[in-house]
Amino acid sequence: MQTCVTDAPSARRSGTAWRVALLVFTAASLAGQTYRFQTLTGIEAVNVKPVTATYRGQAAMRLLDNQSQTAPQPGESRAMALVANSDFEDGTIEAELAAAPRSGAMEAARGFAGIAFRVQPDNTHFECFYLRPTNARADDQLRRNHSVQYIAVPDFGWQRLRTEAPGVYESYADMETGAWTKVKIEVSGTRARLYVNGASQPSLIVNDLKLGKSHGKVGLWIGPDTDAYFSQLTIQK
Repeated sequence: MQTCVTDAPSARRSGTAWRVALLVFTAASLAGQTYRFQTLTGIEAVNVKPVTATYRGQAAMRLLDNQSQTAPQPGESRAMALVANSDFEDGTIEAELAAAPRSGAMEAARGFAGIAFRVQPDNTHFECFYLRPTNARADDQLRRNHSVQYIAVPDFGWQRLRTEAPGVYESYADMETGAWTKVKIEVSGTRARLYVNGASQPSLIVNDLKLGKSHGKVGLWIGPDTDAYFSQLTIQK
């Protein structure tokens, strides 16, 4: 009979090293990856002009709409800055954004800005939550009810969703035009939740993401006639 002799201290050291490596990997996964946009390294511009900036004391990336065609409806906009190495399916996306209608904007401009996720390689299919900051403190209650919005480009813009399911894919959340606003998006399968400014309860719940279960890049999204800043983006799978 052949006897197998094991170097117990070496085995223990190997096991310890493996556990340490696993803990480091787990901690990194839980911490996620944070982008502060002090540079534009790793950013892919799609119909936008991104520049680094300092806004209200924070390092940020400023986005200006650069779409060549006539300004589209917000639910059809494909203007965004993609995080090049992101591949997001389920998890949490957090960011701070500040947005307002840009100088000379059309009357219907609301400062549309938000987060696109599961962006497909052709950049024409993605899910998105976005804000309409100027609606949040309007005197018109119906307009206030349209402060946050979910869309799925290209087939489920805000107008179709509002017509087919009034009030289901948009809601109210308090925010100030041009001020830093914290957003958090939780995604699991075909469900997603949007939280605004650290609220413990979501401002908007979507139980039937229109593109189904998929994965893709994360993007910082703006609508037409918007001047927007983004900072402190964290993606946690």
